Amino acid sequence: MRMPPLPNPSTPLTPDRIAAGAVGDRPIDVPLSAITIMPYDPAWPALYTAERSRILTALGTRALAIEHVGSTAVPGLSAKNRLDIDLIVTDPTDEVAYVPVLEAAGYALRTREPDWYQHRCLWNQGHTVNLHVFGPDCDEHLRHLIFRDWLRTHPDDRDFYEAEKRRAAADSPWSMSAYNTQKATSIIEVLRRAGLRPQSAGAPS
Repeated sequence: MRMPPLPNPSTPLTPDRIAAGAVGDRPIDVPLSAITIMPYDPAWPALYTAERSRILTALGTRALAIEHVGSTAVPGLSAKNRLDIDLIVTDPTDEVAYVPVLEAAGYALRTREPDWYQHRCLWNQGHTVNLHVFGPDCDEHLRHLIFRDWLRTHPDDRDFYEAEKRRAAADSPWSMSAYNTQKATSIIEVLRRAGLRPQSAGAPS
């Protein structure tokens, strides 16, 4: 797997950024209920398998890759009760090629971020899944895989990250932007331990 650079810590998920990318009548920063970190649920892999099947049935070969990422993909790691799934398509900007069929399968487009890897995010009904859409060879998708795989095989770092998440949720239970910003430092630290380094000066972004 290609090693992407470390993420840029200067672009936190602020309320303004959330609002700029919001699609439809979704909440901007205040969650519908307090952010809660719950113990690892052994049912999460089966839930992912079911969602993966639903996505594949809708998209067929248009789905270049589907991966369970985020905390629910790491056995033993406490997490919010919401799956993160990365979907790789040929061109995320070509929404006509994938959004309507995913909507027919029960998903709704809720985020569009052209300036951040052309990221799109769809939610299922009840918002128990974040379906993140990226293009091929995307740095952020590669970071998701490296982060997941590192935590699966390094329990000390898994416990470190869990403690940071619990601290962030306790400090900012009603702000997703604050919660994610507080987690960012620990994510970068884990990625650094996994071998990622800052992008070299003059390298293409």
